[in-house]
Amino acid sequence: MHTQREREREREMAAWLRFLLLLITILLPRVVESEVRQYKFNVVMRNTTKLCSSKQVVSVNGRFPGPNIYAREDDTLLIKVVNHVSYNMTIHWHGIRQVRTGWADGPAYITQCPIKPGESYVYNFTLSGQRGTLLWHAHILWLRATIHGAIIILPKPSIPYPFPKPYKEKVLLLGEWWKSDVEAVIDEAMTSGRPPNVSDAHTINGHPGPMTNCLGHGGYNLVVMPGKTYLLRIINAALNTELFFKIAGHQLTVVEVDAAYVKPFHTNTILLAPGQTTNVLVTTDHLTGRYQITASPYKNSRANVDNTTATATMIYAGTPASAATVLADRPAQNATPIATSFTQSLRGLNSAAYPSKVPLQIDHSLLFTIGLGVEDCRTCANIFRLRTVGNINNVTFVMPEIALLNAHFFKIGGVFTDDFPGKPAEPYDYTGEKQPENLRTMKGTRLYRLAYDSTVQVVLQGTGMIFPESHPIHLHGFNFFAVGKGLGNFDPEKDPNKFNLVDPVERNTIAVPSGGWVAIRFKADNPGVWFLHCHLEVHTSWGLKMAFVVDNGKGPNESLLPPPKDLPKC
Repeated sequence: MHTQREREREREMAAWLRFLLLLITILLPRVVESEVRQYKFNVVMRNTTKLCSSKQVVSVNGRFPGPNIYAREDDTLLIKVVNHVSYNMTIHWHGIRQVRTGWADGPAYITQCPIKPGESYVYNFTLSGQRGTLLWHAHILWLRATIHGAIIILPKPSIPYPFPKPYKEKVLLLGEWWKSDVEAVIDEAMTSGRPPNVSDAHTINGHPGPMTNCLGHGGYNLVVMPGKTYLLRIINAALNTELFFKIAGHQLTVVEVDAAYVKPFHTNTILLAPGQTTNVLVTTDHLTGRYQITASPYKNSRANVDNTTATATMIYAGTPASAATVLADRPAQNATPIATSFTQSLRGLNSAAYPSKVPLQIDHSLLFTIGLGVEDCRTCANIFRLRTVGNINNVTFVMPEIALLNAHFFKIGGVFTDDFPGKPAEPYDYTGEKQPENLRTMKGTRLYRLAYDSTVQVVLQGTGMIFPESHPIHLHGFNFFAVGKGLGNFDPEKDPNKFNLVDPVERNTIAVPSGGWVAIRFKADNPGVWFLHCHLEVHTSWGLKMAFVVDNGKGPNESLLPPPKDLPKC
């Protein structure tokens, strides 16, 4: 028999065990919610067949599109990239903030020197406070045509989506395909001074779908169960085309863009510029059937773009193989009202868990004119001996031979200047056409310097020096809030009165409308050098780009980390 003293000790021990179990229950999720995840990217050549033609393409792990990366919020990623091809290589993790880890951002000669053939580099970064759909792609030359894939950042295990949990999730990567070598395409264009040849097809998960010139080629099939809700993670990895996306006979509920939650809304058509992502919920509310999925171009200017439509098929399980496919009523190429309706419906979620922290007081108010111009080109094969160039505030960016982040961190002089103009030198009718006095640009590697934690507003003003067209502008290192948008020239007196400072959409890539402007705001709380550029690869090649340099703040937690030992050298 137990004595009274022994029974008291047993009760005390049981109480302590219950306390320890409770403590473990509380602390264990915090321990396991973040992990270190390792990937290896072997950059190799592979043979692939599209449009009934075979060619070799640069790929990651022999796959096109490349492998998808899966992780959770606050995980650390170690991704070893080994270059087995004859091209220099870098990989950009598009939309990842890279807090204090600019060395892992990836744009060639901006934050790193390229990985040379036969060499490797480990990208080491943490997914700080981010969740959603992003993408990775090559950030050198035109190699992102085949070097790209999805980044899926899941919420922490203890945190649900702010929308109904889907039955399953699917990734849909939209892209472009050239029969010829893409590097030869842009090289020929730069030599001739003419625009490059457009792609031969658009693709969905690497498949163009049936083509008139390739009748035996099928498309991607998305097999679904009836009566379920699916989350589709849609990514525009195309080089030069904004794309409409729709599924015949089905409504889409938009819940996220660029890895930021939005107020859900219903639509049958979404629009994605290159570099943008959109998550939608789709409910399979039919019993059986085959339904066409389309990715078709949106053309809102006279620019020459590939006008082919990529198609895939959503097939309900149990549908007979002989069933006809319900075709999608895809938008016209110039369906600007549909595009505008979609973009104007986007609002930040702005909930207690996901507030919209819009900067209200602004330290730097900038006006950046975005457009095309011309420069002299004695070697160009055209009668005018001129070459088309891109510019911001009439500055055509010159790529350095030393990575800008190296020059900034090690204080190497002569690589860049920090005198990028905060506004055009001479105001003019920005959206008017045929203004020869503004066609000429100046060259330079000029950066705009920001103090740590300063707040920035940039009005991205489209121009019409050659002709008006849309420019999807991507900012590295930050998310921003799109607080305003309009057509014509920005009016600094009237337009700010219409800004949305409550629940603007949060993005990392924004389309500046043809003949119009967009106003964005962000806080410069990430030290380093951060690229801002047009995500139309042709315009980036022509120099439509610049960079911000953000100084360190106070103390180590507000300072750029030292470079890793294996950082490639120029």
